[in-house]
Amino acid sequence: MNNIIVYIETENGKICDVSLELLTKARGLAKELACNVEALLIGHDVTKLKDEIALYGASKIHIADDKRLVNYLTLPHSSITISLFREEKPQIALFGATSIGRDLAPRVSSALNSGLTADCTSLEIGSHTDNKAGKEYQNLLYQIRPAFGGNIIATIINPDHRPQMATVREGVMKREPLNKAADCKLNIIDVSSVLSDTDFIVEIIERHMEERKIDIKGSSIIVAGGFGVGSKENFNLLFELAHVLGGEVGASRAAVDAGFADHARQIGQTGVTVRPKLYIAAGISGQIQHTAGMEQSAMIISINSDPLAPIHQLADYAIIGDLNEVVPRMIKSYKKNSK
Repeated sequence: MNNIIVYIETENGKICDVSLELLTKARGLAKELACNVEALLIGHDVTKLKDEIALYGASKIHIADDKRLVNYLTLPHSSITISLFREEKPQIALFGATSIGRDLAPRVSSALNSGLTADCTSLEIGSHTDNKAGKEYQNLLYQIRPAFGGNIIATIINPDHRPQMATVREGVMKREPLNKAADCKLNIIDVSSVLSDTDFIVEIIERHMEERKIDIKGSSIIVAGGFGVGSKENFNLLFELAHVLGGEVGASRAAVDAGFADHARQIGQTGVTVRPKLYIAAGISGQIQHTAGMEQSAMIISINSDPLAPIHQLADYAIIGDLNEVVPRMIKSYKKNSK
């Protein structure tokens, strides 16, 4: 049990961002544990992705390539993953907290009688003392996530069962390729020996996917509004500011619940996690449910009339004032100085 395996999720022939983020994090964990990072890649015609995976530090890639695996299917993916984990016995296994990861990881965990922590926002290596059993555990995976509606941060450990498994939210960890790809070995999985006809009892006949119209996560500048914006009409000011800055508009859950903005724009614990170069928070109080999704922004500017609002403590620059006065002045100033 000396390796870390990252499940690689793909879409339309490309590796999903969350998998690259997990490979980056796995490198750091593996360095502390003095072990290797490995990857599990399942699909059709996916061997071509090996170079990109190696660039993110995987020393070994387990590949299951079959035309029947072109789309994600629960049963075959579960069978392949469970079989590999039983053979390789990884000490840590990481999945993205996506619709696929949330479907696959619990099935694998259940089959292997292993613990699983969902929607982690941080992973660390540490020790634990069980005073009742008189045991000392070293090099455990600390699986850290918000709990009780974000009111506390829970650190969860799995001392006695392996692999230690976690699903991790997209965007909460950095994605950093190496300067040079790692020396990487390929392990081609014999799909025919692992799968049976019953694994394909469900067949996907046709897929229809709608393009994402709002790309909050990919924007380098985000202007986000909270319940303090006051109305859907007032959000137009934020859209105007985002337009002149070349950014996107985000929203807190309170603003979305109030109908001020679309759910696709929600940032925070129950929305998306973002890491823009500039994050402008207007009318946002700064509760942990929201800040968990944006606290890693390179620069944060807060606009709030309450001088005691928690968001000011997180911000690099705090503006105490009415956003209906501040935002128009920001728009006017930027237009004037950007000509």
